[in-house]
Amino acid sequence: MKLSAFTAGLLLACSLASAAPLRWAAQNDVLTLDPHSQNHTTTLAVLAHVYEGLVRFDERFEPEPALATRWTALSPTHWRFELRRDVRFHDGTPLTADDVLFSFERIHQPPGNMQVYATGIRELRRIDAYTIELLLDAPHPTLLKSLVNVNIVSRDWARRHHAERSADFKAREENYATRHANGTGPFKLLDWQPDQAVHLAANTAWWGRAGSRSNVTELTYLPIKSAATRVAALLSGDVDIVTDLPPQDLLRAKADTRLRILEGPENRSLYIAFDQGSAELRGTDVKGRNPFQDKRVREAMNLAVDREAIIRQVLRGFGRPAALMVPPGVTGYDAALDVAARPNLDRARQLLAEAGYAKGFEVPLHCPNNRHVNDEAICQALVAMWARIGVRARLIAQPFAQHILTLQRFESPLYLLGVSAATFDAQIGLQAWGHSYTPGADGYFNYSHLSDARLDALVQSIKVEPDTARRNALLREALLRVRDESYFVPLLHPLRPWAMKAGISTVHRANDQFEARFTSIK
Repeated sequence: MKLSAFTAGLLLACSLASAAPLRWAAQNDVLTLDPHSQNHTTTLAVLAHVYEGLVRFDERFEPEPALATRWTALSPTHWRFELRRDVRFHDGTPLTADDVLFSFERIHQPPGNMQVYATGIRELRRIDAYTIELLLDAPHPTLLKSLVNVNIVSRDWARRHHAERSADFKAREENYATRHANGTGPFKLLDWQPDQAVHLAANTAWWGRAGSRSNVTELTYLPIKSAATRVAALLSGDVDIVTDLPPQDLLRAKADTRLRILEGPENRSLYIAFDQGSAELRGTDVKGRNPFQDKRVREAMNLAVDREAIIRQVLRGFGRPAALMVPPGVTGYDAALDVAARPNLDRARQLLAEAGYAKGFEVPLHCPNNRHVNDEAICQALVAMWARIGVRARLIAQPFAQHILTLQRFESPLYLLGVSAATFDAQIGLQAWGHSYTPGADGYFNYSHLSDARLDALVQSIKVEPDTARRNALLREALLRVRDESYFVPLLHPLRPWAMKAGISTVHRANDQFEARFTSIK
């Protein structure tokens, strides 16, 4: 049925009247625009508006169709995916199976660190232009949730711009995909000005437009490092939503009738990691040996930390003490195991003395100052706590872009990091920071040289165990081994408040990824 000119004009006017730009602020910038380069939450959150995978998460973090309309497990190790037809990249070229196969090959290539989401796939087959099959090495319990972060890029676009592989981020290398983007998602990249803004515009040809409740037409991401400046921008109306509201400003924000607050858990754990592999630590006054290779030293540093005090004084209650390295809400988590030891300074000093460090030692502590809520203040608190047992931590706080470079170059003896369980399963964390480092997916976040043959074996078994009960038992054993060997200092599982203008309706996301497709503005 054809619309009259009057009706068509009225519908257009209504559409324009409801259209709305949105300015979203948080404290740290994206690292790159290459979707296969850096497994960094802020980067992935922004790029999720531009790029898409075969699968995406729904509001409850269950896998749902994205670029694949359906999938079939032909056997435990043989999956078929049928692609959505009539999907086009932002440059107008059509999506086909060739782009999917290319993207899976590209994400596997070093030096990117996104391989973990595409591991366990032995072969990809092109059945026709809109059908592919994955042949797996073994059953893959988290396959669909892993594929959420395998973003599909245009093969022809990448080849045309000599971006067949990701640039080497740790070497500060760049290629065309570092600062340009060409996805199929709901927003197109307009430009990225590092440390200033990422500007996106709604993709009017997006395949999911008809079913979306979003009326956001322009999306601007603003990295504002200063907490005071970020909150001031929200209160003055210069930004519309802040997804890392500083806890110290929560009461003021709640009292402002112009604002709306959403609170919820963050699917993340903050922890301290030790260099346990080097014969001698960088920048320490201990020569010829490595204190962190001694379990007694690691245990002492755990016992010196007052997690409740950090949460109370630094985060104003927005966190839960951690003994496990994975947060609540993920497969494998057990609250009964996640009970942190209370501070015991006498025992900590005794352990240091037994290990030969009765007078303590000095060591650099690397910490980001714009990634996690009040992260530098958390590290300052740790410096004071460790000083009480004689460990003199020298704080080196940097923006996250520099911090992660330091870690990826294996240049830190002691550092703070926060890692999410992106698949909502403990395997991904154990594989990332618990497995011995490899150039591929295993150990890709292991910047501490941790190497435990038993833990490696557990991770390999967890990756392929199809029986739920047996797999949960393996997860439990692995998490307990990490805890009881004091391989890390788990600090806390954060809670995160979002603040926004009262007219904004959106969904709080535990994975710390704001999504405009769940958002509307009055």
